[in-house]
Amino acid sequence: MPNYQIGDILEGVVTGISEYGAFIHIDDRFSGLIHISEISNHFVKNIEDYVTVGENILCEVLDIDKRVYHMKLSIKNINYKLIPRYGKIKDYKNGFKPLQMKLPIWIREKLKEIEKMQEESEF
Repeated sequence: MPNYQIGDILEGVVTGISEYGAFIHIDDRFSGLIHISEISNHFVKNIEDYVTVGENILCEVLDIDKRVYHMKLSIKNINYKLIPRYGKIKDYKNGFKPLQMKLPIWIREKLKEIEKMQEESEF
């Protein structure tokens, strides 16, 4: 069994969200709760603005109850978003411009394809 300590930063998976907090799966034994007051140093109206179910995040351990394998966790003072395992996503200066330019062309091509299929099915 891992020897978790208060102050440790652990990786966990968000398994549920309620109005009062987010439930986190740590390992085969331990789970935890990030209370809404431990989400941010600012007012939190909706926890889903910060985390989503299924997301891998980093959490700080605030308290551990080893009898029931439960932790009180926090994300408000750490950079809790994990960097994707495939590396940092590049931000291109063109953004969505290439898609914006190509979309009308793709739509026209698809409409022609559909029209041709309809003409062929009429015979």
